[in-house]
Amino acid sequence: MRSVADFDVEDIEETGSTFEENALLKALTVARATGFAALADDSGLEVDALGGAPGIYSARYSGVHGDDHANNEKLLSELAGIEPARRSARFVAVIAVARPDGSKIMARGELEGSIANSAEGSNGFGYDPVFLPLGSAKTLGDFEPGRKDEISHRAKALGEIAPRIPTFLSGNE
Repeated sequence: MRSVADFDVEDIEETGSTFEENALLKALTVARATGFAALADDSGLEVDALGGAPGIYSARYSGVHGDDHANNEKLLSELAGIEPARRSARFVAVIAVARPDGSKIMARGELEGSIANSAEGSNGFGYDPVFLPLGSAKTLGDFEPGRKDEISHRAKALGEIAPRIPTFLSGNE
């Protein structure tokens, strides 16, 4: 198995308007540039009270890419005063696998939950300290890493697509 870092592939601008479009754009670009099948993902947080925001802009929601603290502060500020019943949210991950000929398969995984009133916990990254999985009284930031990995949106998407990859790569899907 090789990484995209093993090849001379330029940075891929995520110009899609959905997680699916961005994951597929990345997988197809890498597959065509390398001549090998490629796997890529796109993921983020959708908050219903914010019309699905931050969505595909999750990593740069505060204006600076990857500033988890600023992203969480902005999210909590925008949800200030909104009652818990209206703070529903989900983590979304889409995984795409593409071949150089343009054929592809995709899978989507979601982790339903809501947004807490404040950040709690120091485990994980991104929005984990403010995300309460459905049925949990603690945020993902308070989860043990192994437990989070078992229920995550990425695990769900990977669990769906992984069994399909061998058939896809052999040209039978």
